[in-house]
Order: sequence, then C-alpha cells, then structure tokens
Amino acid sequence: MQLQAPVKRRIFSEQQFGGRRAIHESMILLVTPSARGQECAGSLQAATGEETHWAKTLQEAATRLREQTYSAAVIDQFLLETEPEEGEQLGEHLGSAFPVYINFAVTGMDRLIREVRAALHRRQREKSAARRSVTEQMQSEMRETLTALLLSCELVRSMPDIPVPAAEKIQAIDGLARELRLRLESVGGGISVGK
Repeated sequence: MQLQAPVKRRIFSEQQFGGRRAIHESMILLVTPSARGQECAGSLQAATGEETHWAKTLQEAATRLREQTYSAAVIDQFLLETEPEEGEQLGEHLGSAFPVYINFAVTGMDRLIREVRAALHRRQREKSAARRSVTEQMQSEMRETLTALLLSCELVRSMPDIPVPAAEKIQAIDGLARELRLRLESVGGGISVGK
C-alpha cells in the first residue's frame, strides 16, 4: 500500500493574481511580425538571461504588457510605421518596460543583442537613480520632522510647572526621536539631524 502525498491546491491562480510577475521579475517582450521572431527571442534570451516573449502584432504586445511586467520591449519599427495608432496605444501600456526600436529589415542579431543589453543597462541605471532620489527625499523629510519634534520636546520641557507624568512622556518621546535620528544618520552616511 502506497501513501500518497497530499495534493497541494492553489488558492490563487498565477494568471489571475500576477504570479508570473512575482516569479519573473525581468522579461523582454519582442514585437515583430518577422518569421525569424522566435529565433530572435531565443537569441535574446540566451544572450541576456532574461525570459523573452514574442508578440507578432502590436495588439498582442499591448495585451501582454497589460498582463505582465517587462524590463524591455523590443519593437519592430516597421509595425510602428504601418500601424501608427496601435503603436501609440502600445506606448501607453509600456509601463516600466524600456522601449527599444529596431529596424529588423537591416539589423543583424549581434546589433539587436547589443542594443537590448544597452537598454537594459540604461534601465537599471535609471532605476537605481530613482531609488536614490526617493531615499534621499524621504530622509530629508524625516530629518525635518525629527528636528521639529526635538525642538517641540525641548520647548515643552522648558515650560514651568509641567506635571511629572507629562514631563516623563515628553522625555520618552525625546529619547525615541533621538534614537530614530541616530538610525537615520547611520543610514544617511552621517548627515546630522537637528540639534
């Protein structure tokens, strides 16, 4: 008698709840009606290490872009010239995908791979710069808030006749604000906050 392992039921379907997004963080979408599309997709995947999907039409590409997140969209210029309205709609669905426009009629595989790699590097640099900018902005706002909090605590403590329980609470708030300031300074490279 063999014991069977319990069957794992999927509560959420990948397609419905974006499981593929979570699993495949970096994917490339190749958009070309070229008969060599599948070959190009395979070459891109082998050269970049990123899963590559092939869409034959702009409509199919727009559908894929709505369903999944791509790091780059390699788009055949021929399609944009022959279907400008669909090309515009595709542009609205790009999201964070870095667009790479290629003339497949005159572009060889080596150049295609170089262009896509360069686009992926640019995307990564832009992503890193955006993260740094957001981090710096948040740290700046937190420093301002902490400075105001510490000054308020100092002003309240300097007032005469503060009840002991209130003074203890103010002291606790001051201590927490100073601890947070030290943490922020260690993350921010020693930038001073407040007093």
